Parts: sequence; C-alpha cells; structure tokens
Amino acid sequence: MKRIIDYFLLQWKFDPLRKPLLMRGARQVGKTYSIRQLGKTYQDFVEINLELMADARLVFEKDLQPDRIVRELSLLVGKRIVAGKTLLFLDEIQVAPMAITALRYFYELLPELHVIAAGSLLDFAIEQVGMPVGRVQSLYMYPVSFVEYLAAINQHMFINEILRHDSSTEISSVIHDKLLGLLGEYIALGGMPHSLHCWIQKKDALGCATIHTSLLDTYRQDFGKYARNLQVKYVALLFDQIPLQMGRKFKYSLIDGEYRKRELAPALDLLVMAGVAHKVYYTAAGGLPLGAQIDPQDYRAIFLDVGLAQSVLQLDIAGWFLQPLREYVNKGALVEAFVGQEMLAYAAPHTRNNLYYWHKESAAATAEIDYIVQRQGSVVPVEVKSGSGKTLKSMQSFLGTHTSSPYGIRFSTNNYSIYNNIYSYPLYAIAKSVSDEYPEVRAAIENL
Repeated sequence: MKRIIDYFLLQWKFDPLRKPLLMRGARQVGKTYSIRQLGKTYQDFVEINLELMADARLVFEKDLQPDRIVRELSLLVGKRIVAGKTLLFLDEIQVAPMAITALRYFYELLPELHVIAAGSLLDFAIEQVGMPVGRVQSLYMYPVSFVEYLAAINQHMFINEILRHDSSTEISSVIHDKLLGLLGEYIALGGMPHSLHCWIQKKDALGCATIHTSLLDTYRQDFGKYARNLQVKYVALLFDQIPLQMGRKFKYSLIDGEYRKRELAPALDLLVMAGVAHKVYYTAAGGLPLGAQIDPQDYRAIFLDVGLAQSVLQLDIAGWFLQPLREYVNKGALVEAFVGQEMLAYAAPHTRNNLYYWHKESAAATAEIDYIVQRQGSVVPVEVKSGSGKTLKSMQSFLGTHTSSPYGIRFSTNNYSIYNNIYSYPLYAIAKSVSDEYPEVRAAIENL
C-alpha cells in the first residue's frame, strides 16, 4: 500500500543535507512497512529490531563511536553495513535510549551512512534521554487517509478529481454519491493498514472487526510499558472514555466513579504521547500562531482512528455500507473526529501538528467552531456538518467577531459551493482543502 510518507522518505534519501531520521507515530500505523519499502531502493538494507535482539542493545552501551557500532552490528547480523550503499533501520529504538543519543554522532562522524530509527513508544524514550537537537530529523506518520485508501483500491481518477475540482462548481451528483459511498466504507473500516488490507483482499468486514479488537488489545498491553503501576488503571479508563466524549469538550466529571482530575489528566497525557489520542485545544483564534492562544485546560479529545473508536464503542458498522447518508447524520461526533484525523494526515509531516477549536459561551448566546486552521497566513474556521447542515450560526458569529479571518470552510455531505465567504466542500474533499496549504503534501498525494 503506497503512502504519502513514501514521498518524503525518498526526499530524505536524496537530500544532501540529510540527517538520521526518526519515524514517529503510534503502533501499527505502517511505519515499518514504509521503511522496508524504502529499503528496496538501496543496494543493501539492514533491519535491526532492538526489542528482539538483546545483543544489539548492548552494542550501544559501551560508547557511542559510530564506526565501532556499525562494525559490531554488521558482525551480529552477518551483513556488511556500508555507508552510501546501505540503509540501516533501527526498529523499536525506544528500548535502547542510548541508541537515540548515538544518532547525534552518526550525523557528526558518519554522515554518509543512511540511518532511520522508529519505535511505537519513541516519545517516551526521547523524554528520558532528550532529543539530539539539530542532529536528527523527524517524520510523523498517521493511519491511512481516505485518499491513500482510494489509491489502494485503484481509484486514482477519483483522487485526481478531488485535487483538481473547482470548489465553486458542483460535481456530478453520480460522482458525488459514489465518493460519499466510498468514504462511508472508509469510515466503517478506519485507517489501520492491517484492517484495510484484510478488506481489500477479502471484503470481510467481520475479519476487519477482529483485527480492530486485536489492535486494541495490543495498545492495552502497552499501558504497563509507559505508565507507572498506579497509573495503569487510569490509562485504561481514559482509553475507553475518549471515544465516548468525542465531539465535545473533554470533562473528567463525566466519567463514572470517584476519580479526581489530578489522577486522570496525566493518564490522558500518556495516551497522547503514545499517539493513541489527540487533543483538540481551545484557541482564542485572534491571530497566529494558533498555539500561542490556547487554554491548556480546555480541549476536546479524539481517538487515533475512527475505525478503532467504533470498535471501542462496539458500534455496528453495517450501516456505513448499506445506508451511508443516514450514518453521516446519526454519527456526527464520529464524522467530526474523522475530519480531525484527515487534517493531521495531510499536514506537513516534518513537525508534530496540533488541532484547535473555538467556542464562545455567554448568557446571550453560545457558538462553537469544530476546528480552527491556518491558511495562507490567516485564521480560518472549519465547521463539520454530519448531514447536509445548512445552519451555520456559529460560523457567522465567528466571522463577525474575527474580521481578520477572510472566509470559513464547511465540510458536509453537500456538494461544492461558495456563499457569503463560506467555502463548502464535501467530506471526501478534505485532502484538497488541506493540501492547498502544503504543496509538498499535494505532490505526495499525486504520487500515490
């Protein structure tokens, strides 16, 4: 399955200013697969899983001299590691934190060697030993996006149409309905590569559900690796709670039981660091950067993947295949989470991207905007309407009080249109809206 990240991996390979690369993202989003695909473009590829190979971990404990490390790793795997010819892949690097520190010296003393490291709980190890600032690069990876799914099922013409369609002109109703149907399939399945592969190969929705259950069990088994013993129960509680509170401000008071925020809040932060959840922070949205105007205590939370979220909630996904238009209306919080998932997938992958929302609460009126984004140096509000959603009072309220925002964006099941500085896109066209801000991502999508 081709991924957007593959484009950026090739860019890294041929960059003369290349540094050792950290691939970051949650477990099972496809990091190892994409790195192995890149490895096929090299004369030699050496993969060392530091979790499986205890002897390899010991190599990094003596000293951090790159020549010695490469020589001893070559002896361990029985394969020469040659600078300029070999891609060295250090998987599950988080179990050997000193190996992360060693990347600095690979850059300084052996820059001609191509080195990539990955790990499902990498950020916890970085917190322990620190990031070799200025000596490594990062790429962030997320679940398979909708356009990547279209590429996987050989619907490249639809991708081209999404990227090139004039946002002021309606698309044919036949094509519109077809794309909404395909999107319904995607939301039912989610973006975890193993589950999508099962669907593409077998068209077995029950098999996909079994894979989701297995993936969730894997995430739960990880809790003890990054949470202290006393925290594990809180992490497990929050893991199941996040899908329940999608679409609204996250409130610990809504969790059944006698729990205190000071016990639960750190557990949620651990899940965010593990990549299993994302916070959507409130921002005043008065200017850029958006992150400078957040309230760190005011946020929504979305799960890593909408398919996994439905599995946690034990929802029946059959309706997405049979009557998708009804499901868009009935599962508004899930559709809103899908939009957040898509916006992360199409943002520039070189840095960690955050999500933001806005609300106003007063005695006179309340208003809420699902997402706030940056577009060409301006603050732009984004509303998500799970159905046709013709009422946009919150959007109009925002634009009326934020006069520097030139327009708003609405995602819904409606066709394309522009009215009163509000650009309406179908839910399947998020890639177009986001990649207009990131030309490199657009080029990566076109390369799928």
